[in-house]
Amino acid sequence: MKAVGYLQSLPIDHPESLIDLELPAPAPGPLDLLVRVAAVSVNPVDTKVRRNRAPTAFQPEVLGWDAVGTVEALGKDVVGFAIGDRVYYAGAINRPGSNAELQVVDHRIAALAPKSLTDAEAAALPLTAITAWELLFDRLGVPEGGGAGQSLLVTGAAGGVGSILVQLARELTQLRVIGTASRPETQDWVKQLGAHIVIDHSQPLRPQLVAAGVAEVEFIASLTHTEQHWDALIDAAAPQGRLGLIDDLSGPIDVMTLKRKALSLHWEMMFTRPMFGTADVAEQGRLLVRIAALVDAGRVRTTVSEQLRPINAANLRRAHELVESGRMRGKIVLSGF
Repeated sequence: MKAVGYLQSLPIDHPESLIDLELPAPAPGPLDLLVRVAAVSVNPVDTKVRRNRAPTAFQPEVLGWDAVGTVEALGKDVVGFAIGDRVYYAGAINRPGSNAELQVVDHRIAALAPKSLTDAEAAALPLTAITAWELLFDRLGVPEGGGAGQSLLVTGAAGGVGSILVQLARELTQLRVIGTASRPETQDWVKQLGAHIVIDHSQPLRPQLVAAGVAEVEFIASLTHTEQHWDALIDAAAPQGRLGLIDDLSGPIDVMTLKRKALSLHWEMMFTRPMFGTADVAEQGRLLVRIAALVDAGRVRTTVSEQLRPINAANLRRAHELVESGRMRGKIVLSGF
């Protein structure tokens, strides 16, 4: 089968940072779907793994943690799926990725893809939707339908996760949603997604919040550059507030600054459930079912900002380069081999 991977960790401008490969087709395990991949999207995790995970024993590493495709075979213990189903999923970080014509994925973390979207449009959703959902409802503990009289601050709201988090918070809670973005075009994007208030994270946060009539925020989702904004986030937080993080910190943070306000800190990593085979791993499949229903009802929109075709090394190198620029709005998607 065709695939794209790498044999050594290299900067993305190196011609062998990602290469076209021919690999044996995988076989599904008892709980797996064998999927013929139609479209994939690229996330920051793809670039981080490429830079930091060296392949073992010169075996190629295949990245990719978002996919839409068609089920070609079922493991013996699979329930709820049939051959020919069109599915979407984010996969597991400790298994071969979706940048291949065929991929095996645990059926418990997959779902039928939204019917109203193309393959490319649907491929933009799984990883960011799972991350945003788990962060909002499982980590920060906001109840669906709840949050009346409270605020959620989302830093980096124009990115992949932020673009979904703003929509979920607006559609499924009563929170006042405050997004941050630093450029006019990304600020407009966050407003279009439903944020009540948009402020600029390149400027001091507290004065902008006060000017918008927000004295303090009960929930904070820090999605990028947390160490740069740490003191400002603590200053903006309400006493006994909750702070959720997803990014890889480039430097230390002082957790003692949380004590005075009795703030709680929550990490979200969407790969935790499949990586450790937690008892509730099937929650990821169930929440993707919910996301598909919200999309098909017109309540949540895909966040594709750019599409490339076909799925090959040259286009994936370009996609990684765009993601590494840190200036992406929404998601970049590739389709077709």
